[in-house]
Amino acid sequence: MPLDVPHLIVQPDDGVTPVHQFIRSARHSLLIKQFTFTEPSLIDAVIDRKNQGVATRVILNAKRSSGDRANDTTFETFQKAGVDIRWANPKFYVTHEKSIVVDGNAALIATFNLVEKYFTVTRDYGVLVFGPDKIKEIIEGFEADWTQSDWAPSDATGLLWSNHNSRALMSGFIDRAEKTLDVQHPKFVDTTILDRLVAAAHRGVHVRVLTGGRHGISDWDILDTFSSLRVLHRFGVKVHKQKNYRLHAKLLIADHKTALVGSMNIDRSAFDLRRELGIVIEEAKIVERLEQVFAHDWAASHHYDAPDPLDPASHHETDFPHDPDLMHE
Repeated sequence: MPLDVPHLIVQPDDGVTPVHQFIRSARHSLLIKQFTFTEPSLIDAVIDRKNQGVATRVILNAKRSSGDRANDTTFETFQKAGVDIRWANPKFYVTHEKSIVVDGNAALIATFNLVEKYFTVTRDYGVLVFGPDKIKEIIEGFEADWTQSDWAPSDATGLLWSNHNSRALMSGFIDRAEKTLDVQHPKFVDTTILDRLVAAAHRGVHVRVLTGGRHGISDWDILDTFSSLRVLHRFGVKVHKQKNYRLHAKLLIADHKTALVGSMNIDRSAFDLRRELGIVIEEAKIVERLEQVFAHDWAASHHYDAPDPLDPASHHETDFPHDPDLMHE
């Protein structure tokens, strides 16, 4: 992995190795904020950095929206190892952010959790960034959540933060699309973003939506997600279902030149109640690889007619085994 230029990590293609290498590259400081962190080799890498004298701090989400507590064992492991660790800021209903900052000059912003399945069976992305303004702001966000302080990020760094500016900046990203817009997202539970996607199609933008179907969508979110996909189809948007991997990524690509990757689903709770982090990407090589992966996934996908949200009997899908732990926040 290049350690001085922006870099894209694609899952499951690249696996856990680049994340492992990034953590172990820390020489002075290591800041980690994660929704779920259970992957053993990465836990060991963090403890190793602490034991090597790296100033290491970790923030973990306390519980999922369902109430499940996935991080308790990891929290206890880090505590016993002497790693400085805290639960996430209770101001947020859930901390869904997935970020790692190394030595104050490099950061990983990801859609994947630090859990084995997200390196092996789900489509996900991570972006390694070096811009000083972005790094400074990610650190500020970490410090605010570490001390449970109020904090307002800038709107000018190319970073999207929930619950501050993520809906507005994602809407602006969609509004600026002129010719093409590719969307790879599992959930569609926000009328503002739905309106923006429909408006883009209406003004002549070629919009393609790659969704994950029923997998990982709670009963609560089925109504909005299926209804939104049906509305998009009626307005001429091509809607396909991911078939080669379970879909966990959150990606938009506009006009073959900009992309938006982040932890936030298209979901009003993700915009309004949760701590989330995303980034707008303009680096040509990263956008090019994202386009290649999207094209590969699109070619392997099938046209998707979203079921009637009021007909539960039509919701069952058998293309992947049921995974009770894959539930999109």
